[in-house]
Amino acid sequence: MPRNSVTVGRTTANAEGEVVVLLIGMRINRFRAVRHWLPVMLAMQRMLRELGRDRSLGLLGHVLLTASPRTYYVVQYWESKEKLYAYAHSPRMLHHKVWAALNRKQRAGKARGHVGIWHEAYVVPEGAYEAVYADMPAFGLAAAHGRIPVERRGQRAKDRFAHRSGAGAGATGAPEAEGAGAATG
Repeated sequence: MPRNSVTVGRTTANAEGEVVVLLIGMRINRFRAVRHWLPVMLAMQRMLRELGRDRSLGLLGHVLLTASPRTYYVVQYWESKEKLYAYAHSPRMLHHKVWAALNRKQRAGKARGHVGIWHEAYVVPEGAYEAVYADMPAFGLAAAHGRIPVERRGQRAKDRFAHRSGAGAGATGAPEAEGAGAATG
């Protein structure tokens, strides 16, 4: 099924176990300082391409979002916090090089105030997340982990929160996932 095709009806994410979510973004503080914020924006796109070329690095999917004309961010879904840390700290990967260059610029006072960068990372234990999608293509958590009919996890949010691998509402063995591992964008 094409990744952007709409599934009529209600589905939920086929996530099992803990879910690792990274929000990472930038804020343009001075629009005219293009030479400061454009490299940050382009570096994020290059890192997403690097992660997309090698699925073993652990990125399951991502969504690019705009919060305002100044603020852009990516919601990323990771296989594990260990893989997220490994990518962030590996000297072979682009993130390490970009972060080191940005730190050098900031220490030299060349980047202060022009562009803001931020991230938030969440490790959400099983039973502490739920998702429902109505008449949607695979999106967000469902694009990263696959999607299943909502009935397999429960019609109510309370039932979906209570779901545990191999137990809980609708657990009748391993459900077939649709679109598992597909990145969104």
